[in-house]
Order: sequence, then structure tokens, then C-alpha cells
Amino acid sequence: MSLSPNFGERRDGATPDIIVLHYTAMPDWCAARDWLCNPEAEVSAHYIISEQGNVVQMVAEDQRAWHAGAGSWGDITDVNSRSIGIELNNTGSAPFAAPLMDALERLLPEIMTRWAIPPERVIAHSDLAPGRKIDPGAKFDWARLVHAGLAVAASPPAAIAANEDALLRDLSAVGYGAGVSTDVLLAAFRLRHRQGHEGPLDGWDCAIAADLAQRFPIDRSALTS
Repeated sequence: MSLSPNFGERRDGATPDIIVLHYTAMPDWCAARDWLCNPEAEVSAHYIISEQGNVVQMVAEDQRAWHAGAGSWGDITDVNSRSIGIELNNTGSAPFAAPLMDALERLLPEIMTRWAIPPERVIAHSDLAPGRKIDPGAKFDWARLVHAGLAVAASPPAAIAANEDALLRDLSAVGYGAGVSTDVLLAAFRLRHRQGHEGPLDGWDCAIAADLAQRFPIDRSALTS
């Protein structure tokens, strides 16, 4: 039984093969939970985790929660039907609390095991909706998830020539969608893979994107959406 009424059947018999991480952008986790369970809100997620590490399941994993909105990952345009959404209570302006991260590090492997979701398909809301969303934001500790084998990171040995066409090709291979400017796409990519870096496209951006495209191309998953 779901705590939130804001869900439906996954379309076309889909099963989840992506995990999307969000932040609530609210200081009070109980208020965030209640909003996600309010039918007037028309939003939800499968889980919410408080700063204290409380994990509340609001929608059953086999159901389609309303968390991703407009966006895409690879060929998937109905991300809600193919994903599990996890809301992390954080305003976006402060580091994520240690108990919250501890709880996330316990929850993720359980979900990944149940649905055979690989680490490269644990993504940010900003990854699937560049320019529209920025969560979980620049303060989220992706390196911790990478260290635990719950997400992926690039490890290029050196910078390469900065080339916008190559960057766009490599980001597409990883899963980032088209339809936004290069600057918007680059900003979303950096939120996930080069936090805190600003300025024009450079050789490290291209090296990171190329390394990810080589090791984690989206088509390797043989998806059929």
C-alpha cells in the first residue's frame, strides 16, 4: 500500500532500471513528506530520507511515482515509468547530513539488487532535465557513492583538446539528451561530474565525457524503450 496517492501503473509493462536522486529544497522533512503525499501537489517519489536518516517509502517500487517530470535519459522519455525516485531532504545550499547519506548508502544497494540496476544508472534529476532542474545539486557527495560502488565517475589520465562536437557526442552516448544549449548541458554535466567548476568548455570537460562514453555508453544496456 502506498502512502502517497500520487502514482499510477508503469506504462507499457515497464520495470525500473534507473534511480533518480532529488533534493526536496525544503528545510522541514515532514512538510516535504506531506507535500509529496498531498493529492493537490501531483508529485511524489518512491522514498524520502530525512536529515536524521529516517527512510519513508511513499510509493511501491513497482508503481510509477511522479518525480522526474519532463526530461529524458538516453532514448527514455517517460523516465517515471522506468525509474525509482528518492527525495533527500536538503535545501540545496548545505552539505547533506551524514545520517541521511548513511541511510542512502544502505537503501541504494537494496533497490539496485532488486531491479538489477547498475551504478551508471544512478543519476541526478539534473542529468535528465538539464536547465530545468539542478538537484541534488553541487553539495551532494557523489564521490561517496562512487567509493561505495553505487555510482560512477570518470578517471581520465589527462585533459584532451576541447571540442564542442566531441563533447556533445560523448554526452549523448552517456545518456544526456539534446534540445538544450551546450552551455546548459555543460552546466548539468559539471553538477554531476565536475562539481564547482565554471567557465568555458575546456579539455578536462571533454576528457571526462570521453572517458564516461567509453566505459559507460547507454546503448550497452540494450534498452528497448
